[in-house]
Amino acid sequence: MRNHILKGLCLLLMLSVCLNYAAEAQQRKAGLTGMGFLKVGVGARPVSMGSAATSISGDVNQMFWNPAGMALQEHKYQATFSYNQWIADLSHNAAGFAYNLGSLGTIGVGFVSFGISDIPANRQRGYTDPDLERLVTDRATSATFDYMDVLVQVSFARYFFDRLALGVNLKYINQSIDDQSVGVLAFDMGSVYRIGVANWQIAARMSNLGTDYTYYNISNMIPLTFSIGTSAEPVQTDIGSLMLAFDAVKPQDSPQYYNIGGEWSFMNTLSLRAGYKLNFSGTKDEQTEDRPSVFNTIEGFSFGAGVNVDVSNMNLQIDYSMTQMEILDNVHRISVRFGSK
Repeated sequence: MRNHILKGLCLLLMLSVCLNYAAEAQQRKAGLTGMGFLKVGVGARPVSMGSAATSISGDVNQMFWNPAGMALQEHKYQATFSYNQWIADLSHNAAGFAYNLGSLGTIGVGFVSFGISDIPANRQRGYTDPDLERLVTDRATSATFDYMDVLVQVSFARYFFDRLALGVNLKYINQSIDDQSVGVLAFDMGSVYRIGVANWQIAARMSNLGTDYTYYNISNMIPLTFSIGTSAEPVQTDIGSLMLAFDAVKPQDSPQYYNIGGEWSFMNTLSLRAGYKLNFSGTKDEQTEDRPSVFNTIEGFSFGAGVNVDVSNMNLQIDYSMTQMEILDNVHRISVRFGSK
């Protein structure tokens, strides 16, 4: 038992050092990241657990968190669909499919869209000064415009040993505002290691490792994030089980924060969940001479529930989550996951 734990910790430590080195190399862009929709969590179940999702495994939704957790062993395939009415009427939708190739591993494809349509356009044109007219970047003429972010990814995960799964995503990300768009490639990588007692798992992941991109004459980078996490089921009875999960997350453009969450599963049919982000929700930026400290986020507690049933030869899971917001309306998510039994 001790040897298993030491091997797992050593593997995660090596991966952590490599990933953290890459994160440190990107610190020159701290505070200047773009494509913020990549920070919005996908799936009602992980979000309702405070986004403490790094060490969850055997779930197609993990392709959007830690790709190593997508590795399937008990199912031939899984598919997921998620709907989220984000703040300010922004629509956030996702879909994913994972297929188990046996000893070859699990392959998957995923899609995320985020945006809003029919925004009234206030176009500044018709300058009489040629120098000013030359500086105008808005050449569209429509009365309204759309904002849309799209992510398309290909995923692979495999158990290279009985207890160790590794995974990787190749992602294409496109941002479009009005008639201007830009695309960029990025990678995710991660690992999950099973300790072997109380379903205890430890994991590490790096998300959004990519290059700079220029949009509307401004250079940005996608939001690189590094995370390590652990989860376990300290309570396992005939009528239900309790899972606790914890993540330490270091984004490139903000201080480190911590996700904590729990899930009570009753007879593997009904699940109740809750979670919170420590040092994230309601924290304030440092006060300066130019301005007082201000809140840097509006997220609060997350809650949710899920129903898991078998229908014919398929397993169906329906999840719901609510995230409390400090100022704006609360955010509600609904996810549907189905797969082979």
